[in-house]
Amino acid sequence: MLEIVTGIVLAASAGLNAYIPMLGLGLLSRFTPLVELPDGWAWLENGWCLGVLGVLLLIELVVDKVPALDTVNDVLQTVVRPASGGIVFSAGSASDTVAVSDPAAFVASAQFWPFLLGIAVALVPHVLKAVARPIVNALTAGAGAIAMSALEDLGAVALTVLAVVVPLLSLLLLVAVVVLLVRRMRRALRARAARRPV
Repeated sequence: MLEIVTGIVLAASAGLNAYIPMLGLGLLSRFTPLVELPDGWAWLENGWCLGVLGVLLLIELVVDKVPALDTVNDVLQTVVRPASGGIVFSAGSASDTVAVSDPAAFVASAQFWPFLLGIAVALVPHVLKAVARPIVNALTAGAGAIAMSALEDLGAVALTVLAVVVPLLSLLLLVAVVVLLVRRMRRALRARAARRPV
């Protein structure tokens, strides 16, 4: 049961930032005894993979803090974040995941469902983020982009680490993050509606 909680929280973290949970799992597996990735997902701890993920994360950290570019980034990340969610859910939840050498066999196996569930879970925070960001940018003349992005990144880091170390606490934090995102979006929508001329 805890493996499923870990997978759900990691996938939700990927919905905020695609690269933090993948990089986190890879680093934790490579340098600590906290995570032992299954053979099929051991590529996440490969030096080249970690390097590429690190570069992509740096690009994401910069682009996501620039108003207007953050919205374009969210559109582009609509494919990347759910895919990352599927990967980290599968890698984080199933210690006996096998390598995908035959895609048809993978689709027919039970291992396909964790990947799909991870995609679905990652879509929720991604959609909330993608909808809230332009509204926050419009209401704050772009000043809110840096703060929102920093909070999302910190949330993704905290969720990733806690998903591995204390899964149930991470689930509570995830619920809190989703509630805060929904409340923030509602507040922003109310403020936007109040500013419109009648």
